[in-house]
Amino acid sequence: MTRILIVEDEPQIAAIERDYLHSHGYETHLIERGDEVVAWLKNHSADLMLLDIMLPGMDGLQVCKAVREFSQVPIMMVTARVEEIDRILGLELGADDYLCKPFSPREMVGRVKALLRRSQLKPSASQHGFHLDAERYQVVYQDRNCPLSAVEFALLKLLSDTPGRIYSRSQLIENIYTDHRVVSDRTVDSHIKKLRHKLAAELTDKEIIHSVYGVGYKFEWPDENLINA
Repeated sequence: MTRILIVEDEPQIAAIERDYLHSHGYETHLIERGDEVVAWLKNHSADLMLLDIMLPGMDGLQVCKAVREFSQVPIMMVTARVEEIDRILGLELGADDYLCKPFSPREMVGRVKALLRRSQLKPSASQHGFHLDAERYQVVYQDRNCPLSAVEFALLKLLSDTPGRIYSRSQLIENIYTDHRVVSDRTVDSHIKKLRHKLAAELTDKEIIHSVYGVGYKFEWPDENLINA
């Protein structure tokens, strides 16, 4: 049975979410504090998380960031804070969708179903005959090889490991440059530009590294937009 983790400290809202999800055949587990989520997820499985932003112990944005360090469980943020900055920040931290309070239970169930469907249908890079050779720092695609620099390889691996996830430039810097050197956004953009050029020239005419205006970059195959529509 599909299990939904509900992270919500308002009893009435949590009860509505639980009851409607149960009525549609989902199993649920409720956590009322943000600082209890990581420990629970490391010891239990969930197919999707409904995550409120305003929580005791640790707010939802902090929880989202902490969870993304070890899990790609689909995350739907539930919030009454509709300012655009919160939406962008949530995406940078790895949220997959938003549900704004007040919401109708039907909308919630519909959005949950859609997010579960997208996460289940999203193909991995290997399903396209595309994989990374870590020993030789190269991409292999349809029996063709594309040599990369160490930084380019690390960037591509990070992005392709989680197709569709948007990484901000600061997140890319933190993950790629583990020695904490000072690197500018322009340096990241330059590496991405070179990586795109190599992939386009030697492997495929499909664009698989996409810019997300004002946020960062993501890895996605062209046909995934059709699958996820």
